[in-house]
Amino acid sequence: MADRPDASPGEPAHKSGWREIPLLLLSAFLIVIVVKTFVIQAFWIPSKSMVPTLQPGDRILVCRFCYWFDDISRDDVIVFSNPHPSPVPDPGIIGGFVHWLGQGTGLGSGGQTDYVKRVIGLPGDVIEIKTGKLYVNGQPIPEPYLNPVDPDTRSFGPVTVPPDDLFVMGDNRSHSGDSRFPPGLGLGWVPERVVVGQVFVRIWPLSRAGGVG
Repeated sequence: MADRPDASPGEPAHKSGWREIPLLLLSAFLIVIVVKTFVIQAFWIPSKSMVPTLQPGDRILVCRFCYWFDDISRDDVIVFSNPHPSPVPDPGIIGGFVHWLGQGTGLGSGGQTDYVKRVIGLPGDVIEIKTGKLYVNGQPIPEPYLNPVDPDTRSFGPVTVPPDDLFVMGDNRSHSGDSRFPPGLGLGWVPERVVVGQVFVRIWPLSRAGGVG
């Protein structure tokens, strides 16, 4: 009979197999953290600020590495961290590790708030809205993604987007606290450094699954 490579001499094969389970679980755990941290992350939509593109309760996937190789573009739907977070006490080494672990596994957010909006203005762009019609650098911009049921006819601007910042808005303009409003009422400018990634697909509900962009 041929030797069994997966068991020590005199040791039943099933005992050797049990010893490998912790290593397999640890490997799977690390793979999940790496994928969520650097590749793809799932998010849940809690509000109606992006209706009709995204509905409350939708589950989306965000490409975290896409902007490593390409620039952020106007009309991209992005997820980003709170651009103006409240100061938090230093959690220390252990607390910081727990925070990182919670974010990596999806078991906790560490108090961090994420937002999903559409990129409207890039650094240097001049943004103006005239009775609901968007103009970028003086040119009218078609917006077929806007909510037609509850249109927003307010005016805004003109303003110039600062270097390294973005101007973002929700597709449901009448119900979106975004870059039109200062922090506290909205989001203000969104630094490019807080962008988590680009939304590229809706995975739930299945009846509406498909690309986003």
